[in-house]
Amino acid sequence: MTAAVPVGISQRSLPPTEFGERRFGLDRRWFPFLEVCGLVPVPLPNLAEVAVRTAEALGLRGLVLTGGDDLGRYGGPTPDRDETERALLGWASAAGLPVLGVCRGAQLLLDAHGAELVAVGGHVAVRHVLSDGRPVNSYHRRAALSVSPPLRVTATCGPVVEAFEHERAAITGVMWHPEREEPPSPEDVRLVRRLFGSTPCAR
Repeated sequence: MTAAVPVGISQRSLPPTEFGERRFGLDRRWFPFLEVCGLVPVPLPNLAEVAVRTAEALGLRGLVLTGGDDLGRYGGPTPDRDETERALLGWASAAGLPVLGVCRGAQLLLDAHGAELVAVGGHVAVRHVLSDGRPVNSYHRRAALSVSPPLRVTATCGPVVEAFEHERAAITGVMWHPEREEPPSPEDVRLVRRLFGSTPCAR
């Protein structure tokens, strides 16, 4: 039996409850999707120093930056999440670990590498076809129209950058949500396995 690869996964910062509790949240569909990809997701809190210490203490071998909400500089409501994800990206990059950014996570990667995010229409709750002919879901209001080295574009939809990768590091971003496809897309599963060097989990 091949051991699954443990990876950190970022979470949303949710609005306070009626009792003033501040909670973090994660779409439950991430767990079965990443299991198919041979990964074990470890949810990390939006407390930057705690998140990095947890990732280091557990010996996590990669990072998944998930979707939800705009980045703070574009009007998003959760600066604690921005700070945490940037700290985790710094940790993963320094350690040479693979990083996958999905939707908002991809936007954070783009922003961290100097790409401008602009408002785009017709990309929320629709399906569209990528430049390689593949149909994907879409739930984003902002995207990049270009990237600069060390990033390179791997898929577009019209002028919108839909997928990209780092030229030297194991960093990949996609603007669609692979965890929302049922059953999981074989193309998405192959992409994640290749990025993290994982194999299917034995059942």
